[in-house]
Amino acid sequence: MLGRTLREVSAALKQGQITPTELCQKCLSLIKKTKFLNAYITVSEEVALKQAEESEKRYKKGHSLGDLDGIPIAVKDNFSTSGIETTCASNMLKGYVPPYNATVVQKLLDQGAVLMGKTNLDEFAMGSGSTDGVFGPVKNPWSYSKQYREKTKHKAHGENEDSNWLITGGSSGGSAAAVATFTCFAALGSDTGGSTRNPAAHCGVVGFKPSYGLVSRHGLIPLVNSMDVPGILTRCVDDAAIVLGMLAGHDPKDSTTVQDPVKPFTLPSLTDVSKLCIGIPKEYLTPELSSEVQSLWSKAANLFESEGAKVIEVSLPHTSYSIVCYHVLCTSEVASNMARFDGLEYGHRCDIDVSTEAMYAATRREGFNDVVRGRILSGNFFLLKENYENYFIKAQKVRRLIANDFVNVFNSGVDVLLTPTTLREAVPYQEFIKEDNRTRSAQDDIFTQAVNMAGLPAVSVPVALSNQGLPVGLQFIGRAFHDQQLLTVAKWFEKQVQFPVTQLQELMDDCSSVFEIEKLASVNFC
Repeated sequence: MLGRTLREVSAALKQGQITPTELCQKCLSLIKKTKFLNAYITVSEEVALKQAEESEKRYKKGHSLGDLDGIPIAVKDNFSTSGIETTCASNMLKGYVPPYNATVVQKLLDQGAVLMGKTNLDEFAMGSGSTDGVFGPVKNPWSYSKQYREKTKHKAHGENEDSNWLITGGSSGGSAAAVATFTCFAALGSDTGGSTRNPAAHCGVVGFKPSYGLVSRHGLIPLVNSMDVPGILTRCVDDAAIVLGMLAGHDPKDSTTVQDPVKPFTLPSLTDVSKLCIGIPKEYLTPELSSEVQSLWSKAANLFESEGAKVIEVSLPHTSYSIVCYHVLCTSEVASNMARFDGLEYGHRCDIDVSTEAMYAATRREGFNDVVRGRILSGNFFLLKENYENYFIKAQKVRRLIANDFVNVFNSGVDVLLTPTTLREAVPYQEFIKEDNRTRSAQDDIFTQAVNMAGLPAVSVPVALSNQGLPVGLQFIGRAFHDQQLLTVAKWFEKQVQFPVTQLQELMDDCSSVFEIEKLASVNFC
């Protein structure tokens, strides 16, 4: 049952094949079995069981709230949850319990969703590996999959098992791992520069970033207000559309949400792609792109072309400036947003009482890690009076040029852009930490950052397993507020490639029912 899609398990609940309580207990059991992955910071077992019982009562009365009623979900630990600790994986917020729910969390609960817990992340979502939080790194479930272990058997022999694991990508790595290991059917992440799509690609799940303004940011502890978007992680595109349908809409508590969004609740079944025009940005063919990802990208383009779609090369000429532009704007907003954590109102407070200034400085030194402090320092440098025009204002101008590049491409007749999501498959933790955070983020989010600066919708879809037996994802980018069209194309593509589910080798004996049927690829992408 746990291996089914959200829509399938929702139908099973409505038909009485399983009760919400039984489903919740199965997920809780699997969370305990996969605790070594460190996907969850907080497991809200009592809350989840209570919510499941309430859902069960509704089903018995025939008063189901909809497709999410009784469905186990997880939430990244930078969304406020009433009565449940919200830490952002930081010492600064350890012990902080919000008095309210983020709008997206409340909407899911109002639909009867069952909250399994809060998932792990990079501290304050600043990272691309989910390795920098105070609760420790998240381990990629595929590190323990039958597919990966069989491919790397000769390499792993004799190595220390404790260090022989792969990163999930970040910063929503905990949410991606939670979905990939069947401990929930959907999870919320946040996406500022690729933080939902990056881990989705590395963990073999679907990661969707909605158009900026389609989904409320209220209650999402901000990183970069002008780019942050709640993200959705699921095991298939259709499930992402279901969740989006529950979340989209104007929120009076968030002035950036649009008044009347086009609600992409139901995806039509696309059978004919001959009228589509797929754009391939030439600037995304970078020297750092692995030959294997490049090959899969090319085969995906060929698939669309073979089915009658028009596939053309397009240009996004300001792409080369996006990394630097993103860094300036991101750190500038981080410096502003992190100023609220001062030890005066909530969160961590040091014991120093010599002066307010000393307390303030010591609190931030103790509460933030090196990555967060580094971004704060960079942002404050860019915002200095003597630097403001040369850095922040210029970056804003470049951001406009980057956004206009996308507008020009879509106005030329292109419906959807097809790009890689990441440069390569997931890498071992020991290799990943050799680089500093800024270098890692620049490399791993190279294909995703510009989307956030332009406010566009984008989705990462798992396409195939690499030669090492690891997931590779490709990204589809659409016009602003054309989320339905984007997801419809992605759903068609997903159906063609039929990505296989992970087989967790160490859980096969205990949880064989989870992995009922492995999908076989109908298109040879490997």
